[in-house]
Amino acid sequence: MKRALGLGHFTFLDLPPAELVRLARRSGFDFVGLRFHPVSAGALHWLPDAAGLRELARVMQGEGIGLYDIETVVIDQGLEPETLVPAMDAASALGGKRVNVCADVFPGLAETFARIGGLAANRGLGLDLECMAWRGINTPRACLDLIEASGVSGAAYLVDTLHHSRCGGTPADIAQMPAGRVVSAQLCDAPATAPSSIEAFLAEARGGRLVPGEGGLDLAGIVESLPAETVISVELPSATDKRPPLERARAIFSATSALLAPE
Repeated sequence: MKRALGLGHFTFLDLPPAELVRLARRSGFDFVGLRFHPVSAGALHWLPDAAGLRELARVMQGEGIGLYDIETVVIDQGLEPETLVPAMDAASALGGKRVNVCADVFPGLAETFARIGGLAANRGLGLDLECMAWRGINTPRACLDLIEASGVSGAAYLVDTLHHSRCGGTPADIAQMPAGRVVSAQLCDAPATAPSSIEAFLAEARGGRLVPGEGGLDLAGIVESLPAETVISVELPSATDKRPPLERARAIFSATSALLAPE
């Protein structure tokens, strides 16, 4: 049976949500993730107003494409958790399940994480926490420790294949995680050799990801280590792949499907 596969908004961040939904359907994907929260102040995001939300729901229903998660919340000392409520409300209204977060280290981080987890839980949403090499929470172990310290029952470690690999994670690390700690995964490929500076890490994550099979990450090993029920999406922003969106999306879908169900 074909495994459901999602298309993360970061792969085509310039597309409005309704266009991403239509692209997902035409290229074979089953659901989408949407950028409803800016990664930094003033950064591009697509949180709709009330009318836009109704129209997006209509398009999603018509295309048969669901919403799985929203992104990206950077938990830093300046974040006020209640500012996330509009994005969480929109996600809940569309049937979303998860909120993607990453975090820096600061006094009170666990308490802030717990507040965010409570706001999410009140709307039927869980949290997926990913490590990033340039953030304070920069290893899989640090993610698990924060989840444990916060007591957020609906939180899990987000296996982003790029970040997991660049933060020193292995397939064995995933396989050894406690039950329920891995709910979602985001796939992409990248060169086997890691960048040598923070600037290069950022450039790779934001525009240097590769289609599965075109790089040197142990994607097969990571996929094999995932719990059977893991929800899998593709997050693959590229600054160099200039193919039209539909051509590119279909190529990504084909390569990822081959990875998930090799002959």
